[in-house]
Amino acid sequence: MVVGVLRLEILLHAPHSLKEKRGLVKKLLARCRNDFPLSAAEVDAQDLWQRTSLGFAMVHHEEGEIHRVYERLADSIEETGFAEIVDRFIEFLHY
Repeated sequence: MVVGVLRLEILLHAPHSLKEKRGLVKKLLARCRNDFPLSAAEVDAQDLWQRTSLGFAMVHHEEGEIHRVYERLADSIEETGFAEIVDRFIEFLHY
């Protein structure tokens, strides 16, 4: 069993307030959960209105498949047009 953990540092272009940011992050997380087989949450930078940090976790029997899902996920987030990934951290735990 392999657990893949991904953390994305994201710059948001659209929001002009924390309220707008919360709405965008909520929609983005819902889209990620619906389109990909993973868990997702905002994990940091809740008080900054143009940045966020999103965490994702996925369990699979093959590390390569988790990596492919995370690549498609990152592409999907950037295709929205209102988010730019500025940094990413990935870790695999093997059990």
